[in-house]
Amino acid sequence: MSDAQHTEHEEAHEGPIKTPKQLIAAVVASFVVPVVVIIMLANFVDFGGKSGAGSDGMSEEAVAKRLQPIGSIVVKDASAPGVLRTGEQVYQAQCAACHATGAAGAPKIGDAAAWGPRVTTGYDALLNSALKGKNAMGAQGGGEFNDVEIGRAVVYMANQGGAKFAEPKAPAAAASAPDAAASK
Repeated sequence: MSDAQHTEHEEAHEGPIKTPKQLIAAVVASFVVPVVVIIMLANFVDFGGKSGAGSDGMSEEAVAKRLQPIGSIVVKDASAPGVLRTGEQVYQAQCAACHATGAAGAPKIGDAAAWGPRVTTGYDALLNSALKGKNAMGAQGGGEFNDVEIGRAVVYMANQGGAKFAEPKAPAAAASAPDAAASK
């Protein structure tokens, strides 16, 4: 009777591994399978460039745009003879945004009542205000237009408001005039 109990007791404790070959396979699999799973997960996480949903913020173009310089320097030769734009052209390109509508307290072009007190201060004061800025108007000097072109726009707007200012001449033309007078 004790032999019968002993046989039943051994059968109850028997596992799925019955041979040494199965034991070796189980040990190798217990190390290899987790390593393979970890490698596959790492590749899945690092696979390709991930961008945000609906965003191209990490594209090469977007990164290059964020890294570009804020400003740039353009060196121009102020004494080089060039085609100066007229006062009306400069007005249309730079001044009309505010002076056509009267935005931010700017005197409207052609409004003699608004331009009258400004015209009495003279051309030099108006040009100084345009180049350095005044009240809500930012400085216009050093921008796309040179000082003579800004002066032409000032004369154009002031003359539309009742002034009788003469349009400023190009610096090269002004410099050659005394030379021509001296040679006569």
